[in-house]
Amino acid sequence: MTAYFIRRLLLIIPTFIGITIMVFTITRFVPGGPVERIIANARQMQTANQNIGDQPLSEDQINMLKEYYGFDKPILTSYIDWLFKVLKGDLGRSTRYYDSVLSMIIERIPISLYFGILSMILIYGVCIPLGISKAIKHKSGFDNITSIIIFIGYAIPGWVAGVFLLVLFASKLNIFPLGGFSSDMSFEMSFLEKVIDIIWHTILPLIAYMIGSFTVMTLLMKNTLMDNLSSDYIRTAIAKGLSFKKAVFRHALQNSLIPIATSFGNNISILLMGSFLIEKVFNINGMGLLGYESVVDRDYPVVMGILVISSLLFMIGNILSDICVAIVDPRVRFK
Repeated sequence: MTAYFIRRLLLIIPTFIGITIMVFTITRFVPGGPVERIIANARQMQTANQNIGDQPLSEDQINMLKEYYGFDKPILTSYIDWLFKVLKGDLGRSTRYYDSVLSMIIERIPISLYFGILSMILIYGVCIPLGISKAIKHKSGFDNITSIIIFIGYAIPGWVAGVFLLVLFASKLNIFPLGGFSSDMSFEMSFLEKVIDIIWHTILPLIAYMIGSFTVMTLLMKNTLMDNLSSDYIRTAIAKGLSFKKAVFRHALQNSLIPIATSFGNNISILLMGSFLIEKVFNINGMGLLGYESVVDRDYPVVMGILVISSLLFMIGNILSDICVAIVDPRVRFK
C-alpha cells in the first residue's frame, strides 16, 4: 500500500505540469490581458482629451509593456520561468492591484476555509443521519416529504438560491444583512457582538453553500444503504437472529459509507477554494470572489496562483479519498 501511495504522489508532478501548462497557454491567447487593458485605458484618456486620431501608445512603449509582463518570450520559455518562480514560493504579482499573489491568497483563504469547514460539518453531520433515516423508512411519509424538499433544493443552483435568499430575507424582510462577512462598524463592537455579527452574516451564504451538496450526499447515503440492506449477507444475519437495528449499524452502514469516503477527499479543494458565484452574490471577500474577479479582469498571475493551489488540493484530495476508502473498507488493498 505504501508503494501505491508513493506512486500516486509522484504522479502529481506530471499531472500538475500538464494542467498548468494548458491554462498558461490559454492565458497567452485570450484577449483582454494587462497590455490590452493599458492600451484601452490610454485610448479612453485620449478620447476624453479629444485626441482621437493619435495612437495612444508607441510601438516601443507596447514592447516595454510586453517585456514587463513577460509576453515578449515564447510560451514554453515563459512557462518554465513561471514554474521556477512557483517552486521558490513566488506566485508573481497581480497585474490589476500590483500586490503579491501569495499574500492576496493568504489573506482570503481563512474566509473560504471558515465557510468550507462549516459546510462540511453540516453536510456530513445532517446528510448521513438523514440518509439512514430515509433508507430505513423508505416510501413512508417522512421519506416522501424529505425527498420533495431535497429535490427542490437540488434543482436550484446555490448562487440562484443565494439571490432568492437575499431578495426575500435581506431586501424585503430586512432580517439578514445584504452581504459581506461583517458589518462596516464591526471594529467598534465588543467581542461578543462581533461573533454575533459574523454569525448573522454567515447564515444565508451557508445555506447557499449547502443546498446542492446536501441533496447529493443524502441520496447517496440512502441509496447505498438500501442496496446493502437488500444484500444476502444482511438477510442471512437477520435470519440468524440479529436484530434489524444491529444489522443496519454493525454491518450495512460501514459498507454504505464507502461512497461517502470516496467523495470526502475531493471536497478538500472546495473547502478551501470556496464558490465563485456564491461569494460574488454575497460579496464575501474569499477565494471564490478573488478567482471570479481575476478571471473577469484577466489578472493572469492571480488566475495561475489560484490554479496552483486548487489543482494541488484536488490531486491530494484524490489520494485522501483512497486512504478514506481503505480505512472504511478493510477489503481494499492497494497494490
